[in-house]
Amino acid sequence: MTDQSPRTLHVPEGLPEKIQHYIDGEFVDSLSGATFDVLDPVSNETYVQAAAGQRDDIDRAVAAARRAFDEGPWPRMLPRARSRILNRIADLVESRDARLAELESFDSGLPITQALGQAQRAAENFRFFADLIVAQADDAYKVPGRQLNYVNRKPKGVAGLITPWNTPFMLESWKLAPALASGCTVVLKPAEFTPLSASLWADIFREAGVPDGVFNLVNGLGEEAGDALVKHEDVQLISFTGESRTGQIIFANCAPTLKGMSMELGGKSPAVVFADADLDRAIDSTLFGVFSLNGERCTAGSRILVERPVYDEFVERYAARAKRIVVGDPHDPKTEVGALVHPEHYEKVMSYVEIGKGEGRLVAGGGRPEGFETGNYVAPTVFADVKPDARIFQEEIFGPVVAITPFDTDEEALALANGVKYGLAAYIWTSNLERAHTFAQAVESGMVWLNSHNVRDLRTPFGGVKASGLGHEGGYRSLDFYSDQQAVHITLGEVHTARFGASDAAVTAG
Repeated sequence: MTDQSPRTLHVPEGLPEKIQHYIDGEFVDSLSGATFDVLDPVSNETYVQAAAGQRDDIDRAVAAARRAFDEGPWPRMLPRARSRILNRIADLVESRDARLAELESFDSGLPITQALGQAQRAAENFRFFADLIVAQADDAYKVPGRQLNYVNRKPKGVAGLITPWNTPFMLESWKLAPALASGCTVVLKPAEFTPLSASLWADIFREAGVPDGVFNLVNGLGEEAGDALVKHEDVQLISFTGESRTGQIIFANCAPTLKGMSMELGGKSPAVVFADADLDRAIDSTLFGVFSLNGERCTAGSRILVERPVYDEFVERYAARAKRIVVGDPHDPKTEVGALVHPEHYEKVMSYVEIGKGEGRLVAGGGRPEGFETGNYVAPTVFADVKPDARIFQEEIFGPVVAITPFDTDEEALALANGVKYGLAAYIWTSNLERAHTFAQAVESGMVWLNSHNVRDLRTPFGGVKASGLGHEGGYRSLDFYSDQQAVHITLGEVHTARFGASDAAVTAG
Protein backbone atom coordinates (compact mmCIF):
# COMPACT_ATOMS: atom_id res chain seq x y z
CA MET A 1 0.00 0.00 0.00
CA THR A 2 1.38 3.41 -0.87
CA ASP A 3 0.46 6.90 0.19
CA GLN A 4 -1.12 8.43 -2.91
CA SER A 5 -1.65 11.91 -1.44
CA PRO A 6 0.31 14.85 -2.91
CA ARG A 7 3.77 14.94 -1.36
CA THR A 8 6.13 17.77 -0.64
CA LEU A 9 9.49 17.24 1.00
CA HIS A 10 9.39 18.14 4.68
CA VAL A 11 12.51 20.12 5.52
CA PRO A 12 13.03 20.78 9.24
CA GLU A 13 13.52 24.38 10.28
CA GLY A 14 16.89 25.48 11.58
CA LEU A 15 19.09 23.03 9.67
CA PRO A 16 22.79 23.87 10.07
CA GLU A 17 24.61 25.66 7.27
CA LYS A 18 27.48 23.22 7.74
CA ILE A 19 28.10 20.16 9.93
CA GLN A 20 31.42 20.53 11.74
CA HIS A 21 33.59 18.39 13.94
CA TYR A 22 33.47 18.89 17.70
CA ILE A 23 36.89 18.74 19.31
CA ASP A 24 37.94 19.81 22.81
CA GLY A 25 34.74 21.77 23.38
CA GLU A 26 34.68 23.62 20.04
CA PHE A 27 32.98 23.19 16.69
CA VAL A 28 35.72 23.19 14.06
CA ASP A 29 36.23 22.59 10.34
CA SER A 30 38.66 20.03 8.98
CA LEU A 31 42.22 21.30 9.04
CA SER A 32 42.34 20.70 5.28
CA GLY A 33 38.99 22.40 4.71
CA ALA A 34 37.68 19.20 3.08
CA THR A 35 33.92 18.53 3.08
CA PHE A 36 31.48 15.96 1.73
CA ASP A 37 27.87 16.15 0.58
CA VAL A 38 25.00 14.93 2.76
CA LEU A 39 21.79 13.92 0.95
CA ASP A 40 18.25 13.62 2.19
CA PRO A 41 16.85 10.24 1.11
CA VAL A 42 13.51 11.52 -0.21
CA SER A 43 14.86 13.94 -2.84
CA ASN A 44 18.45 12.60 -2.96
CA GLU A 45 19.58 16.20 -3.13
CA THR A 46 22.45 17.66 -1.10
CA TYR A 47 21.07 19.62 1.82
CA VAL A 48 24.29 20.34 3.73
CA GLN A 49 28.05 19.96 3.60
CA ALA A 50 29.85 18.14 6.39
CA ALA A 51 33.47 18.48 7.41
CA ALA A 52 35.45 15.52 6.08
CA GLY A 53 37.88 14.36 8.75
CA GLN A 54 41.36 13.24 7.81
CA ARG A 55 44.21 11.79 9.83
CA ASP A 56 45.27 15.17 11.25
CA ASP A 57 41.70 15.82 12.47
CA ILE A 58 41.66 12.45 14.19
CA ASP A 59 45.06 13.25 15.72
CA ARG A 60 43.66 16.50 17.10
CA ALA A 61 40.57 14.79 18.54
CA VAL A 62 42.53 11.93 20.10
CA ALA A 63 44.99 14.40 21.66
CA ALA A 64 42.07 16.26 23.23
CA ALA A 65 40.56 13.04 24.54
CA ARG A 66 43.94 11.94 25.91
CA ARG A 67 44.45 15.25 27.77
CA ALA A 68 40.96 15.02 29.22
CA PHE A 69 41.68 11.49 30.36
CA ASP A 70 45.16 12.13 31.81
CA GLU A 71 44.60 15.58 33.31
CA GLY A 72 40.84 16.18 33.54
CA PRO A 73 38.33 15.28 36.24
CA TRP A 74 36.17 12.84 34.31
CA PRO A 75 37.97 9.52 34.97
CA ARG A 76 38.48 10.48 38.62
CA MET A 77 34.89 11.45 39.41
CA LEU A 78 32.96 9.36 41.89
CA PRO A 79 30.39 7.15 40.15
CA ARG A 80 27.56 9.19 41.66
CA ALA A 81 28.93 12.41 40.13
CA ARG A 82 29.17 10.88 36.66
CA SER A 83 25.73 9.33 37.17
CA ARG A 84 24.18 12.76 37.79
CA ILE A 85 25.60 14.05 34.52
CA LEU A 86 24.41 10.97 32.60
CA ASN A 87 20.92 11.48 34.00
CA ARG A 88 21.02 15.11 32.90
CA ILE A 89 21.95 13.91 29.41
CA ALA A 90 18.93 11.57 29.47
CA ASP A 91 16.68 14.44 30.62
CA LEU A 92 17.89 16.66 27.78
CA VAL A 93 17.41 13.93 25.16
CA GLU A 94 13.88 13.25 26.43
CA SER A 95 13.02 16.95 26.39
CA ARG A 96 14.15 17.21 22.77
CA ASP A 97 12.87 13.87 21.47
CA ALA A 98 10.48 15.40 18.94
CA ARG A 99 13.22 17.54 17.39
CA LEU A 100 15.67 14.64 17.41
CA ALA A 101 13.12 12.40 15.69
CA GLU A 102 12.35 15.06 13.08
CA LEU A 103 16.03 15.45 12.18
CA GLU A 104 16.69 11.71 12.27
CA SER A 105 13.72 11.00 10.02
CA PHE A 106 14.79 13.69 7.55
CA ASP A 107 18.41 12.53 7.50
CA SER A 108 17.88 8.75 7.42
CA GLY A 109 14.43 8.20 5.89
CA LEU A 110 13.11 6.41 8.98
CA PRO A 111 9.38 6.81 9.62
CA ILE A 112 8.89 9.61 12.14
CA THR A 113 7.06 7.46 14.70
CA GLN A 114 9.88 4.91 14.70
CA ALA A 115 12.52 7.64 14.88
CA LEU A 116 10.75 9.05 17.95
CA GLY A 117 10.93 5.66 19.64
CA GLN A 118 14.65 5.47 18.92
CA ALA A 119 15.24 8.93 20.44
CA GLN A 120 13.43 7.86 23.60
CA ARG A 121 15.47 4.65 23.69
CA ALA A 122 18.64 6.75 23.51
CA ALA A 123 17.61 8.56 26.70
CA GLU A 124 16.91 5.24 28.37
CA ASN A 125 20.39 3.97 27.48
CA PHE A 126 21.96 6.86 29.41
CA ARG A 127 19.61 6.44 32.35
CA PHE A 128 20.35 2.72 32.52
CA PHE A 129 24.12 3.18 32.75
CA ALA A 130 23.71 6.08 35.18
CA ASP A 131 21.97 3.63 37.51
CA LEU A 132 24.37 0.78 36.82
CA ILE A 133 27.59 2.58 37.81
CA VAL A 134 26.08 3.60 41.15
CA ALA A 135 24.85 0.07 41.90
CA GLN A 136 27.95 -1.68 40.57
CA ALA A 137 29.84 -3.99 42.89
CA ASP A 138 33.14 -5.68 42.12
CA ASP A 139 34.42 -9.02 43.36
CA ALA A 140 36.23 -9.45 46.65
CA TYR A 141 37.56 -12.76 47.99
CA LYS A 142 39.19 -13.54 51.30
CA VAL A 143 41.14 -16.40 52.77
CA PRO A 144 40.30 -15.97 56.48
CA GLY A 145 43.29 -14.74 58.44
CA ARG A 146 45.60 -14.97 55.44
CA GLN A 147 44.65 -12.91 52.42
CA LEU A 148 42.18 -10.40 50.97
CA ASN A 149 41.79 -10.15 47.20
CA TYR A 150 39.68 -7.57 45.40
CA VAL A 151 39.10 -6.13 41.95
CA ASN A 152 40.01 -2.51 41.24
CA ARG A 153 38.16 -1.27 38.12
CA LYS A 154 39.73 1.53 36.07
CA PRO A 155 38.62 3.18 32.80
CA LYS A 156 40.72 2.00 29.87
CA GLY A 157 41.45 5.37 28.28
CA VAL A 158 40.42 6.82 24.93
CA ALA A 159 37.60 4.91 23.25
CA GLY A 160 37.07 5.07 19.49
CA LEU A 161 33.39 4.67 18.62
CA ILE A 162 32.37 3.98 15.01
CA THR A 163 28.62 3.93 14.45
CA PRO A 164 26.31 2.98 11.55
CA TRP A 165 23.67 4.93 9.64
CA ASN A 166 20.62 2.89 10.69
CA THR A 167 19.01 4.43 13.80
CA PRO A 168 22.21 6.47 14.20
CA PHE A 169 21.33 8.57 17.26
CA MET A 170 20.18 5.57 19.32
CA LEU A 171 23.14 3.42 18.32
CA GLU A 172 25.53 6.27 19.18
CA SER A 173 23.96 6.42 22.64
CA TRP A 174 24.43 2.68 22.97
CA LYS A 175 28.19 3.20 22.85
CA LEU A 176 28.52 6.67 24.36
CA ALA A 177 26.58 5.87 27.53
CA PRO A 178 28.69 2.95 28.81
CA ALA A 179 31.96 4.49 27.59
CA LEU A 180 31.33 7.73 29.48
CA ALA A 181 29.83 5.92 32.47
CA SER A 182 33.04 3.92 32.80
CA GLY A 183 35.16 7.09 32.88
CA CYS A 184 36.61 6.82 29.39
CA THR A 185 36.97 9.76 27.05
CA VAL A 186 35.76 9.25 23.51
CA VAL A 187 36.18 10.06 19.84
CA LEU A 188 32.99 9.34 17.90
CA LYS A 189 33.09 8.77 14.12
CA PRO A 190 29.47 8.64 12.93
CA ALA A 191 28.38 7.20 9.60
CA GLU A 192 28.92 9.59 6.71
CA PHE A 193 25.41 9.01 5.33
CA THR A 194 23.75 10.34 8.52
CA PRO A 195 25.87 12.93 10.38
CA LEU A 196 23.01 15.28 11.30
CA SER A 197 21.72 13.86 14.59
CA ALA A 198 25.26 13.06 15.81
CA SER A 199 26.07 16.76 15.69
CA LEU A 200 23.41 17.35 18.38
CA TRP A 201 25.36 15.44 21.03
CA ALA A 202 27.83 18.29 21.49
CA ASP A 203 25.33 20.81 22.85
CA ILE A 204 23.56 18.12 24.90
CA PHE A 205 26.80 17.07 26.59
CA ARG A 206 27.97 20.63 27.14
CA GLU A 207 24.66 21.61 28.71
CA ALA A 208 24.71 18.50 30.91
CA GLY A 209 28.15 19.36 32.27
CA VAL A 210 30.47 16.98 30.42
CA PRO A 211 33.97 18.55 30.57
CA ASP A 212 35.64 19.69 27.35
CA GLY A 213 37.67 16.98 25.64
CA VAL A 214 35.71 14.10 27.14
CA PHE A 215 33.49 13.90 24.05
CA ASN A 216 34.93 14.53 20.60
CA LEU A 217 33.31 13.99 17.22
CA VAL A 218 34.99 13.70 13.84
CA ASN A 219 32.86 13.29 10.71
CA GLY A 220 34.20 11.68 7.57
CA LEU A 221 34.51 8.62 5.42
CA GLY A 222 35.25 5.26 6.96
CA GLU A 223 38.34 4.68 4.83
CA GLU A 224 39.77 8.05 5.96
CA ALA A 225 38.59 9.20 9.39
CA GLY A 226 37.52 5.74 10.54
CA ASP A 227 40.73 4.11 9.38
CA ALA A 228 42.85 6.75 11.14
CA LEU A 229 40.90 6.28 14.38
CA VAL A 230 41.32 2.50 14.33
CA LYS A 231 45.07 2.72 13.67
CA HIS A 232 45.81 5.50 16.16
CA GLU A 233 48.35 4.41 18.78
CA ASP A 234 46.74 6.46 21.55
CA VAL A 235 43.28 4.89 21.21
CA GLN A 236 42.88 1.97 23.63
CA LEU A 237 39.76 0.33 22.25
CA ILE A 238 37.37 0.35 19.30
CA SER A 239 33.64 -0.31 19.40
CA PHE A 240 32.25 -0.79 15.90
CA THR A 241 28.81 -1.53 14.51
CA GLY A 242 28.57 -2.20 10.80
CA GLU A 243 28.88 -4.81 8.11
CA SER A 244 31.04 -7.89 8.43
CA ARG A 245 33.62 -7.12 5.73
CA THR A 246 34.42 -3.77 7.35
CA GLY A 247 34.70 -5.58 10.67
CA GLN A 248 37.36 -7.87 9.23
CA ILE A 249 39.38 -4.86 8.07
CA ILE A 250 39.08 -3.21 11.50
CA PHE A 251 40.09 -6.46 13.21
CA ALA A 252 43.30 -6.55 11.17
CA ASN A 253 44.04 -2.85 11.70
CA CYS A 254 43.60 -3.12 15.48
CA ALA A 255 46.20 -5.88 15.71
CA PRO A 256 49.43 -3.79 15.51
CA THR A 257 48.40 -1.71 18.54
CA LEU A 258 46.62 -4.58 20.35
CA LYS A 259 43.43 -2.60 20.86
CA GLY A 260 40.41 -3.94 22.66
CA MET A 261 37.60 -4.61 20.19
CA SER A 262 33.87 -5.03 20.31
CA MET A 263 32.18 -5.54 16.97
CA GLU A 264 28.50 -6.02 16.19
CA LEU A 265 28.37 -6.97 12.53
CA GLY A 266 25.92 -8.23 9.94
CA GLY A 267 23.03 -10.61 10.28
CA LYS A 268 20.72 -12.88 8.32
CA SER A 269 18.54 -13.94 11.21
CA PRO A 270 16.02 -16.78 10.98
CA ALA A 271 12.45 -16.61 12.22
CA VAL A 272 11.27 -20.20 12.68
CA VAL A 273 7.50 -20.75 12.70
CA PHE A 274 6.32 -24.19 13.76
CA ALA A 275 2.86 -25.52 12.91
CA ASP A 276 1.75 -25.28 16.56
CA ALA A 277 2.60 -21.56 16.78
CA ASP A 278 0.06 -18.81 17.37
CA LEU A 279 -0.02 -17.88 13.68
CA ASP A 280 -1.64 -14.48 14.15
CA ARG A 281 1.05 -13.32 16.52
CA ALA A 282 3.83 -14.94 14.48
CA ILE A 283 2.69 -13.05 11.36
CA ASP A 284 2.49 -9.77 13.26
CA SER A 285 5.97 -10.28 14.69
CA THR A 286 7.70 -11.47 11.53
CA LEU A 287 6.24 -8.59 9.52
CA PHE A 288 7.43 -6.07 12.09
CA GLY A 289 10.77 -7.85 12.43
CA VAL A 290 11.80 -7.31 8.82
CA PHE A 291 9.87 -4.23 7.67
CA SER A 292 10.23 -1.91 10.67
CA LEU A 293 13.08 0.59 10.42
CA ASN A 294 12.75 0.17 6.63
CA GLY A 295 14.33 -3.27 6.96
CA GLU A 296 17.63 -1.56 7.76
CA ARG A 297 18.31 -3.43 10.99
CA CYS A 298 21.00 -5.95 11.85
CA THR A 299 18.62 -8.18 13.80
CA ALA A 300 15.95 -8.33 11.08
CA GLY A 301 14.32 -11.75 10.80
CA SER A 302 14.84 -11.73 7.04
CA ARG A 303 14.69 -15.53 6.60
CA ILE A 304 11.34 -16.98 7.67
CA LEU A 305 11.31 -20.77 7.99
CA VAL A 306 7.78 -22.20 8.16
CA GLU A 307 6.69 -25.76 8.93
CA ARG A 308 4.96 -27.24 5.89
CA PRO A 309 1.46 -27.89 7.37
CA VAL A 310 0.94 -24.13 7.80
CA TYR A 311 3.29 -22.94 5.05
CA ASP A 312 0.74 -22.10 2.33
CA GLU A 313 -1.56 -20.29 4.76
CA PHE A 314 1.37 -18.36 6.23
CA VAL A 315 2.69 -17.25 2.83
CA GLU A 316 -0.74 -16.15 1.64
CA ARG A 317 -1.53 -14.15 4.77
CA TYR A 318 1.98 -12.72 5.06
CA ALA A 319 2.02 -11.53 1.43
CA ALA A 320 -1.43 -9.95 1.78
CA ARG A 321 -0.31 -8.00 4.83
CA ALA A 322 2.98 -6.95 3.20
CA LYS A 323 1.04 -5.47 0.27
CA ARG A 324 -0.94 -3.30 2.70
CA ILE A 325 2.10 -1.85 4.51
CA VAL A 326 1.98 1.93 4.20
CA VAL A 327 4.97 3.24 2.25
CA GLY A 328 5.20 6.98 2.36
CA ASP A 329 6.80 10.24 3.42
CA PRO A 330 9.05 9.57 6.44
CA HIS A 331 7.58 12.62 8.20
CA ASP A 332 3.99 11.31 7.92
CA PRO A 333 2.90 9.55 11.15
CA LYS A 334 0.92 7.02 9.07
CA THR A 335 4.04 5.81 7.26
CA GLU A 336 5.27 2.33 8.16
CA VAL A 337 8.13 2.08 5.61
CA GLY A 338 9.95 5.23 4.50
CA ALA A 339 12.87 5.86 2.17
CA LEU A 340 16.13 3.93 2.31
CA VAL A 341 19.05 5.94 3.61
CA HIS A 342 21.07 6.64 0.46
CA PRO A 343 20.97 5.99 -3.31
CA GLU A 344 23.99 3.67 -3.05
CA HIS A 345 22.15 1.49 -0.56
CA TYR A 346 18.94 1.71 -2.59
CA GLU A 347 20.77 0.34 -5.65
CA LYS A 348 22.18 -2.51 -3.56
CA VAL A 349 18.76 -3.50 -2.21
CA MET A 350 17.14 -3.25 -5.64
CA SER A 351 19.86 -5.45 -7.11
CA TYR A 352 18.91 -8.16 -4.59
CA VAL A 353 15.24 -7.75 -5.50
CA GLU A 354 16.16 -8.53 -9.12
CA ILE A 355 18.31 -11.48 -8.03
CA GLY A 356 15.42 -12.78 -5.95
CA LYS A 357 13.10 -12.88 -8.94
CA GLY A 358 15.24 -15.71 -10.27
CA GLU A 359 15.58 -17.47 -6.92
CA GLY A 360 12.08 -17.47 -5.43
CA ARG A 361 8.40 -16.91 -6.08
CA LEU A 362 7.61 -13.20 -5.82
CA VAL A 363 4.40 -12.81 -3.80
CA ALA A 364 4.57 -9.13 -2.81
CA GLY A 365 6.43 -6.02 -3.88
CA GLY A 366 9.37 -6.46 -6.19
CA GLY A 367 10.30 -2.92 -7.12
CA ARG A 368 9.65 0.75 -6.61
CA PRO A 369 6.18 1.37 -5.17
CA GLU A 370 3.62 2.99 -7.42
CA GLY A 371 3.54 6.76 -7.22
CA PHE A 372 7.12 7.14 -5.99
CA GLU A 373 9.12 8.17 -9.02
CA THR A 374 11.94 9.69 -6.95
CA GLY A 375 13.57 8.91 -3.63
CA ASN A 376 14.97 5.68 -2.24
CA TYR A 377 11.65 3.85 -1.93
CA VAL A 378 11.37 0.06 -2.13
CA ALA A 379 8.02 -1.73 -1.89
CA PRO A 380 7.96 -4.33 0.91
CA THR A 381 9.07 -7.42 -0.99
CA VAL A 382 8.34 -11.07 -0.18
CA PHE A 383 9.81 -14.13 -1.90
CA ALA A 384 8.44 -17.60 -1.16
CA ASP A 385 9.83 -21.09 -1.90
CA VAL A 386 13.42 -19.83 -1.51
CA LYS A 387 16.09 -22.54 -1.56
CA PRO A 388 18.83 -22.49 1.11
CA ASP A 389 21.58 -21.94 -1.47
CA ALA A 390 19.91 -18.83 -2.89
CA ARG A 391 21.77 -15.54 -2.49
CA ILE A 392 18.70 -13.89 -0.99
CA PHE A 393 18.72 -16.66 1.65
CA GLN A 394 22.45 -16.47 2.36
CA GLU A 395 23.41 -12.77 2.03
CA GLU A 396 22.46 -9.75 4.10
CA ILE A 397 20.25 -7.39 2.09
CA PHE A 398 19.50 -4.83 4.83
CA GLY A 399 16.25 -3.65 3.33
CA PRO A 400 12.51 -4.44 3.20
CA VAL A 401 13.03 -7.84 1.55
CA VAL A 402 12.23 -11.23 3.08
CA ALA A 403 12.73 -14.86 1.99
CA ILE A 404 10.31 -17.59 3.12
CA THR A 405 11.33 -21.26 3.07
CA PRO A 406 9.38 -24.40 4.10
CA PHE A 407 10.66 -27.21 6.34
CA ASP A 408 9.34 -30.62 7.40
CA THR A 409 11.19 -31.57 10.60
CA ASP A 410 12.83 -29.91 13.59
CA GLU A 411 16.20 -31.18 12.37
CA GLU A 412 15.71 -29.61 8.96
CA ALA A 413 14.61 -26.32 10.53
CA LEU A 414 17.75 -26.23 12.66
CA ALA A 415 19.98 -26.99 9.68
CA LEU A 416 18.34 -24.20 7.71
CA ALA A 417 18.57 -21.77 10.62
CA ASN A 418 22.28 -22.47 11.09
CA GLY A 419 23.10 -22.77 7.39
CA VAL A 420 24.46 -19.24 6.86
CA LYS A 421 27.69 -17.52 7.88
CA TYR A 422 25.89 -15.13 10.24
CA GLY A 423 24.70 -15.71 13.80
CA LEU A 424 23.25 -12.59 15.38
CA ALA A 425 19.61 -13.22 16.30
CA ALA A 426 16.93 -15.90 15.96
CA TYR A 427 13.18 -15.92 16.52
CA ILE A 428 11.25 -19.09 17.35
CA TRP A 429 7.48 -19.49 17.32
CA THR A 430 6.02 -22.62 18.93
CA SER A 431 3.65 -23.55 21.76
CA ASN A 432 5.87 -26.53 22.72
CA LEU A 433 8.00 -25.36 25.66
CA GLU A 434 10.49 -28.23 25.42
CA ARG A 435 10.99 -27.67 21.69
CA ALA A 436 11.37 -23.92 22.23
CA HIS A 437 14.23 -24.26 24.70
CA THR A 438 15.90 -27.16 22.92
CA PHE A 439 15.86 -25.33 19.61
CA ALA A 440 16.96 -22.03 21.18
CA GLN A 441 20.01 -23.63 22.74
CA ALA A 442 20.97 -25.39 19.50
CA VAL A 443 20.62 -22.42 17.16
CA GLU A 444 23.85 -20.60 16.32
CA SER A 445 23.03 -17.05 17.32
CA GLY A 446 24.04 -14.60 20.00
CA MET A 447 20.42 -13.82 20.91
CA VAL A 448 17.16 -15.74 20.68
CA TRP A 449 13.59 -14.54 21.11
CA LEU A 450 10.91 -17.14 21.84
CA ASN A 451 7.38 -16.18 20.78
CA SER A 452 8.46 -12.55 20.64
CA HIS A 453 9.95 -9.97 18.36
CA ASN A 454 13.08 -7.98 19.20
CA VAL A 455 12.33 -6.66 22.70
CA ARG A 456 15.62 -6.33 24.54
CA ASP A 457 16.39 -6.10 28.24
CA LEU A 458 19.37 -3.74 28.56
CA ARG A 459 20.88 -5.95 31.28
CA THR A 460 21.40 -8.86 28.88
CA PRO A 461 24.37 -9.44 26.57
CA PHE A 462 24.07 -8.14 23.01
CA GLY A 463 26.29 -9.63 20.33
CA GLY A 464 26.61 -12.29 17.71
CA VAL A 465 28.58 -15.38 16.78
CA LYS A 466 30.26 -16.44 13.53
CA ALA A 467 30.36 -13.52 11.07
CA SER A 468 27.97 -11.45 13.18
CA GLY A 469 30.41 -10.12 15.69
CA LEU A 470 33.15 -10.29 18.25
CA GLY A 471 32.48 -9.77 21.93
CA HIS A 472 29.33 -8.77 23.78
CA GLU A 473 28.04 -5.54 25.24
CA GLY A 474 25.02 -4.79 27.40
CA GLY A 475 24.72 -4.38 31.16
CA TYR A 476 27.88 -5.12 33.10
CA ARG A 477 29.51 -6.56 29.98
CA SER A 478 29.64 -3.05 28.55
CA LEU A 479 31.36 -1.75 31.66
CA ASP A 480 33.79 -4.68 31.49
CA PHE A 481 34.68 -3.71 27.91
CA TYR A 482 35.40 -0.07 28.72
CA SER A 483 37.26 -0.88 31.97
CA ASP A 484 40.45 -2.60 33.05
CA GLN A 485 39.95 -4.94 35.98
CA GLN A 486 43.00 -5.04 38.19
CA ALA A 487 43.36 -7.77 40.79
CA VAL A 488 44.77 -6.50 44.10
CA HIS A 489 46.08 -9.01 46.66
CA ILE A 490 46.79 -8.16 50.31
CA THR A 491 48.39 -10.61 52.74
CA LEU A 492 47.00 -10.56 56.28
CA GLY A 493 49.28 -11.70 59.07
CA GLU A 494 52.59 -13.45 58.68
CA VAL A 495 53.92 -14.00 55.17
CA HIS A 496 54.83 -17.62 54.48
CA THR A 497 57.39 -17.53 51.69
CA ALA A 498 60.13 -20.03 50.82
CA ARG A 499 63.43 -18.34 51.82
CA PHE A 500 65.68 -18.91 48.83
CA GLY A 501 69.36 -18.39 49.55
CA ALA A 502 68.94 -18.21 53.34
CA SER A 503 70.32 -21.62 54.38
CA ASP A 504 73.88 -22.29 55.73
CA ALA A 505 74.51 -24.48 52.70
CA ALA A 506 73.69 -21.56 50.44
CA VAL A 507 76.10 -19.29 52.34
CA THR A 508 78.91 -21.91 52.11
CA ALA A 509 78.28 -22.39 48.40
CA GLY A 510 78.55 -18.63 47.94
